[in-house]
Amino acid sequence: MEIVFILEQVLNGLLVGALYLLIALGLSLIFSLGGIVNLAHGAFYALGAYLTVLLAPEIGFGGAFVVGPVLVGLLGLLIERFLLRRFYRGDPILGLLLTFGLAMVAEQTLRMLFGAAPVPFSIPPALRGQVFIGEFIYSRYRLLILAVAVVAVFGLWLLLTRTAFGRVVRAGVQDPDMVAALGISLKPYMSAVVAIAVGLAALAGVMTAPITGVHPAMGAEILTFAFVVVVIGGLGSFWGVVAAAFIVGVVRGLAAYFYPSATEASVYLLMVLVLLLRPRGLFGERIRKFE
Repeated sequence: MEIVFILEQVLNGLLVGALYLLIALGLSLIFSLGGIVNLAHGAFYALGAYLTVLLAPEIGFGGAFVVGPVLVGLLGLLIERFLLRRFYRGDPILGLLLTFGLAMVAEQTLRMLFGAAPVPFSIPPALRGQVFIGEFIYSRYRLLILAVAVVAVFGLWLLLTRTAFGRVVRAGVQDPDMVAALGISLKPYMSAVVAIAVGLAALAGVMTAPITGVHPAMGAEILTFAFVVVVIGGLGSFWGVVAAAFIVGVVRGLAAYFYPSATEASVYLLMVLVLLLRPRGLFGERIRKFE
C-alpha cells in the first residue's frame, strides 16, 4: 500500500513539473534569443487562469482552453512589439526592471478587478472522475494535464527542430551575428517566440485553475520555481529544461511524502547541489546575446 502512495506522490510531482516546464521553456526561449529575463512571465500564467474563469461560463472549458492561451499570446505579441523590443540591445538590468514593473502592474490590476481573495473554479463535470489500476487510484483530470503538457512540449520541439522557423531561431540563439550577415532579421522571430512562450504559460494557468484555485499572486509563486528549473536545466538547453522540470517535480513530490515540511526547501537544495557540481546546469550552453 505504501508503494501506491509513493507512486501517487511521484505522479503529483510529475504534474507539478509539467506545469513548471510549460513556463520554464518560455523563459528559456525568451532569454536565449532576446537576452531578457522575463520577470513578468508568471503574470501571463495568472492571466490565463483568470481568462478561464471569465470564458468558461460563456464558451465552456474546452473553448477557454483554446481561446485563453491564444488571447494571452496576442497580448505577449503586443508587449514584445512596443516594450520588450526596445531593450534587446540595452543594459540587461533595464529589461529586468521593465518586466518586474509589468509583473507588478498585472498583479495589482488583477487585484483591483477580481479582488485579493481566491476565485473558486471547479473541474468541468466531463473531466471529473478517477482512474483505477488495481489499488492505484488517480484523478482523470490530472492525467489529462500530464498528457497535454507532453503534447505541447513535443509540438514545440517539432517546431524548433523540424521547421524553417525553428532553424532560424536556433541559429539566432547560437550565432545572431551570422544570421544578420545572411540578411535575416530576428525581430519577427523574436515576436513569434514571445507569443508562443507566453501562450504556453497561459496554457499552464488554464489547466491549473480547476485544481489550485485562482488568485492574483499565483504567477509570482510559480515563477520562482520555473526559474529554478531553468537554472538546473541550463540556459539554452531544451532537453535540459525538460529533464530539470521533471526531476524537480519528482523531488518535490517525494519530499511532500517523506518530509512535508521540507517540500519547497528540497527544490532549492537540489538547485544548490546541481550548481555546485555543474555551474552551467545539467545541459547548459554558452549563450550569445541577441543583437
